[in-house]
Amino acid sequence: MRDDRNSMSNTSLNTQDKVSAIPAQQEPADISGAISLLRDCVGGTRGERLLIVREPESAGYYDDQAPKLTAAAGRTLGMKVYTTESDSFLNNREEKAILIDSLRGFDHIVFFSRVGDQIRFTASDKMPSSTMCYTLNANSLNSNFGTACHHGMSEIKAAIDVAFEQAENIRVTCPRGTDYSGKPDWNNQQAVEVSLKRFPLLVPRPVPARGFSGKVALSRFLIGTGNKVYHPYHLPLPNDVLACVENNHITHFEGDSADVKRTEDHYRNVSEQLEIEPWYVDSWHSGIHPGCHFEADAHDDILRWSGTAFGNPRILHFHTCGQYAPGEISWNILDPTVYLDGVAVWEAGNLHVERIAGGSEILARHSKLATLFANPENQIGLT
Repeated sequence: MRDDRNSMSNTSLNTQDKVSAIPAQQEPADISGAISLLRDCVGGTRGERLLIVREPESAGYYDDQAPKLTAAAGRTLGMKVYTTESDSFLNNREEKAILIDSLRGFDHIVFFSRVGDQIRFTASDKMPSSTMCYTLNANSLNSNFGTACHHGMSEIKAAIDVAFEQAENIRVTCPRGTDYSGKPDWNNQQAVEVSLKRFPLLVPRPVPARGFSGKVALSRFLIGTGNKVYHPYHLPLPNDVLACVENNHITHFEGDSADVKRTEDHYRNVSEQLEIEPWYVDSWHSGIHPGCHFEADAHDDILRWSGTAFGNPRILHFHTCGQYAPGEISWNILDPTVYLDGVAVWEAGNLHVERIAGGSEILARHSKLATLFANPENQIGLT
């Protein structure tokens, strides 16, 4: 397999000059996760043109094997496979526009690159069918995370979306002191869904913050959302800070005065760099994938942690700082309990699909997925 190393530059992109087709050769033994990605999520079929966008392995985020397995799976499915290398981040709207323009001429795009996350809320009729892949290496792609039934997960996500839309009262708590409740204002603040497909499916539709009030416990650290680049991207929190929220706004922070000041200064710094409203809370949602895992210590590998671990049901995250989704600063709540009209659908970080309408029937149709929900991954890089 010839592995094209031409990069997608940030200026004057010409896809046909930058992309190379990969010739067939002896295929790797295990491409089960990649087949699930292309067949069940992407929907690729024989004869279609597939572009795999990856970032340099030297960037330390994705390995080189997951894209290679996906290329092999594409050939197995009879697709015409092309590959290109991207930068890890886009810095402005112009670079986003250049990237989107470079994707023309393909039937499907698969991103093993963080640039896919940066355009996930960018709707464009210029974009082919595009999928952001969150399996960071070959082991993850072929684990329960990558091979869990995608169609079953799609049914579960849809059922959870309906449950949230129909709930009259929603309450979020956590062991650190979060107590946040209300009824989502779906009419006046329509939470935005991503324009790219996600593989694996990690989260339900974002729940709008308008209509909610309460306190949210910020612990361990604050981290960016993967949307824009700023410095510092990560703020350690030695002690918990409580964010006091009314509808879409942070009214103030509570806690040790030094920690509160550091938190406020971080918000001001990010808002000044990006020229955005600092105290805005856009939306939130909790992970839904029982196979999502993170083996390293989050504090030692914080960027990779922030880009994948949020799909585990043990983590609920908020989108804050900036009046748009996904905002720029993420709050990560560990082991949440989420009550929908008094029913704990998430209980201490465990997602109980059977507690929502139609959930038991979905699990009955997908027995392997039911087994995975009964024995979920608990390793998420945090204690």
